[in-house]
Amino acid sequence: MREVSRRGILGLGVGAVASLTVAGCSSSGSGGAKPRRTTQAKPIGDGSTSHGSRRPEEPKPERLERGQKPPQFVIFSWDGAGEVGNGLFPRFRKLAKDHGATMTFFLSGIYCLPESKKSLYKPPNNPVGASDIGYLTDEHIKATLRNVRAAWLEGHEIGTHFNGHFCGGSGSVEHWTPAQWKSEIDQAVSFVTQWRSNTGFTDLEPLPFDYRKELIGGRTPCLKGQANLLPTARELGWRYDASSPGGLQVWPTKKQGLWDFPLQQIPFPGHSFQVLSMDYNMLANQSRNSTKAPPANYPGWRKQATEAYIAGFQRAYETNRAPFFIGNHFEQWNGGIYMDAVEEALKHMADEKRKDVRLVSFKQFTDWMDAQDPAVLADLRKLGVGEAWSPNGR
Repeated sequence: MREVSRRGILGLGVGAVASLTVAGCSSSGSGGAKPRRTTQAKPIGDGSTSHGSRRPEEPKPERLERGQKPPQFVIFSWDGAGEVGNGLFPRFRKLAKDHGATMTFFLSGIYCLPESKKSLYKPPNNPVGASDIGYLTDEHIKATLRNVRAAWLEGHEIGTHFNGHFCGGSGSVEHWTPAQWKSEIDQAVSFVTQWRSNTGFTDLEPLPFDYRKELIGGRTPCLKGQANLLPTARELGWRYDASSPGGLQVWPTKKQGLWDFPLQQIPFPGHSFQVLSMDYNMLANQSRNSTKAPPANYPGWRKQATEAYIAGFQRAYETNRAPFFIGNHFEQWNGGIYMDAVEEALKHMADEKRKDVRLVSFKQFTDWMDAQDPAVLADLRKLGVGEAWSPNGR
């Protein structure tokens, strides 16, 4: 996803605490918990996926009372979720475990498909086998599958980033019809659920979940095409979508029956305009889309990106408690400074002194939203950006 935020364009773990408290999510369900004993997995289809494996119990959502202050939810998500030998997928799994967090990994379906089988991919309005993000090597496909398996067993969510990541020209996802989105989703699911047949790998364990049941949301490439995706997503029973660009730090609403969880405009230190809460948007504003700018700039940019995430968090935490959505890629752009910024920001948010912070996946947050009294959510939606919460409403 490479939606640029610029001036004139677009500007449940509990920190280190493993047990989630009242009004948030109760019981232990954080990424830091140990998986429960794994039973004998039962293969699904060709054995690429299975069911029967067990992982940490999902936290049980609890309803807020009228006038009760909500927790501060923070959702870290990752677009593509491929492990390409840079160690970023396991790095952030470990970070989540260390701080009792769960995250959402939006897996690109073709990251499970070898390039030798690319003719199996028929992207809408594009040549057969085309992809703007390329294909992974066999070793990187294996590494991706191992990390996706481990992530799910640790309590994380596996969503979708679809397949070929088409953002420009006539083949852009921006122009796809609902029927074409259905084809794209069906193919993404097939690549994940039939990787064993497509790769011929025999030295990997199956993914320990039924992806057709696991998949309840995604994020489109470049934050484009949401309007025509939503009718299809609703028909498939999805519960949320994270594709909206340029959202504000306010409590979310639904679009066409799905929760709409946008990237958000957050303060950008040193500037009068805001930046979207995603690593690529930091890069676009700092180095004009260049991923290899002069290294002398890295320390200042790393600090600026870190402070932007923290400023967005603090603004919500200290005022309306709107959920904070952060999007990322497993990339070493500009020397990896954005990965460092995300890590430092997460550590700040997970400070054990903040008992009312929940670092959760989109699925867990969706469960919490669905459990709330609509009147309570309506009260929260009355609060604007930076407007302080009070027990008596506005």
